[in-house]
Amino acid sequence: MEYVKTRTIMTKSDQGTRWFGIDYHMNLYKGCSYGCIYCDSRSDAYHIDNFDVVRSKVDALKILEEELASKQNKGVVSFGTLSDPYNKEEEIYEITRGALELIKRYEFGVSIDTKSDLILRDIDLLKEIQEKNNVIIKISVTAYEDDLARLLEPNVISSTRRFEVLKTLRENGIYAGILMTPVLPFITDSEDNIKTLVHKACENDAKFIYTKMGMTLRRRAREYYYEHIDKLYPGLSTDYKAVYEKNLVVNPLKYKDLLEVFVNECNKYHLLCDMSEIIKDYKRKIPTREQISLF
Repeated sequence: MEYVKTRTIMTKSDQGTRWFGIDYHMNLYKGCSYGCIYCDSRSDAYHIDNFDVVRSKVDALKILEEELASKQNKGVVSFGTLSDPYNKEEEIYEITRGALELIKRYEFGVSIDTKSDLILRDIDLLKEIQEKNNVIIKISVTAYEDDLARLLEPNVISSTRRFEVLKTLRENGIYAGILMTPVLPFITDSEDNIKTLVHKACENDAKFIYTKMGMTLRRRAREYYYEHIDKLYPGLSTDYKAVYEKNLVVNPLKYKDLLEVFVNECNKYHLLCDMSEIIKDYKRKIPTREQISLF
């Protein structure tokens, strides 16, 4: 494992309730070995060189403990905004598990985005954290067809397996659902894909399914994406350039129609899909340190 120096691990969220109600961001790893061709974290905006090489941070857990001990607001800490916290290196180094143990000790909440079944290793900690604070797990699925998902996300477990992970989490009482993002124009933006993902979410007892119904294409990530989609679908990047030019946010051509299909399917299966409703459903009020001292 290669390590990089850092001064901080947790940063206060400036998004508030706009992104699953998280209070703090945290990335214990830099880079990712999954090889997802659409990953926005490859872009210049995040300044991560050699993105396919996974690195950790020097004294990450020591710094994290100091930060957790100093916070008055025992809010929700987000894992996995730039790199999956359950990459293959985590099997060996258990840095994510160490962080969850600290979060449990200091009674913070946790929000995790992942495509890995390694999260099942930590069900014991997630259950204990959920006893004292809020927990939300988002299993990311882009395409329901395993063969297509393997092309887009070459080093990730199958979509079928990811739904099994969701089901296991729910059977253990963990608040979990599906993150259906990104939606790739000309590739995964079909009614069949969207309806099937919603149906599978319901089948596996998801509490919610959320999508932004599009994707982000920033510089460097855009070039990487175009190079790889042309290998899979020769000439497809030409269609992207013709339709979207250099747009940062890239939505499917039938964006409104597909979003309507998505919402109707979610209502049909009684799945939450609105961000504010999801936050309201999983979050309960946690007393601050000052409020606790009054008792």
